[in-house]
Amino acid sequence: MIALANPTRFLKLAATLLPWLWGATAIAFAAGLWLGLFASPADYQQGDSVRIMYVHVPAAWMAMFVYATIAVSALGTLVWRHPLADVSARAAAPIGAAFTLLALVTGAVWGKPMWGTWWVWDARLTSVLVLFLIYLGLIALWHAFDEPSRAARPVAILSLVGAINLPIIKFSVDWWNTLHQPASVMRLDGPAIHPSMLVPLLVMATAYMLLFACLHLMAMRNEIWRRRVRSLRVRAATMLAPAE
Repeated sequence: MIALANPTRFLKLAATLLPWLWGATAIAFAAGLWLGLFASPADYQQGDSVRIMYVHVPAAWMAMFVYATIAVSALGTLVWRHPLADVSARAAAPIGAAFTLLALVTGAVWGKPMWGTWWVWDARLTSVLVLFLIYLGLIALWHAFDEPSRAARPVAILSLVGAINLPIIKFSVDWWNTLHQPASVMRLDGPAIHPSMLVPLLVMATAYMLLFACLHLMAMRNEIWRRRVRSLRVRAATMLAPAE
């Protein structure tokens, strides 16, 4: 972490890792989509509509994981003052918002044939919608400041406050009577889903994780260069300004 505090070292590491990560992402998606769409069986109740699970569930997991990444980055900004913590959080927010939107849209598509409606104010649906709005709020707050360093602290505080929503999403099916079923993969007594469906789901989750790693590294790299360009422009403007 100390070594990666140097943006130049981080840029070199990203350039080395990205080709390998993109290759692994392509392989994981190809395997996951083939297993999910063709190799896994149809559900005895839901039929082929259950295959939406292989897109929807990993997107929902990633929506929460990316926000957890932002929360950890917020701690890095407030506590450890890591130079790249704010860069990491700002780069992750649009990606997390995209995953959250994908989870909401695919959930609605899945819910229509299963529940007979596109949307209900279910506890989990509502809390995920709140997560999406928090993502949008973070992005808007970053854009409200001209100077990135001025936005770092208020955004970090808001990020940590918003993290309260993560356990609400996770345990909403246990705390309230919802249309969503209880956890069937992350259980203390082991997964309740059959291996023929669990394996494709985990492969797709791995593909989503690799995709996030690629997009996050690329977005962080772009943010570092954006800040360097801005710094050079400010320096040039200061040098060209007439002396009083």
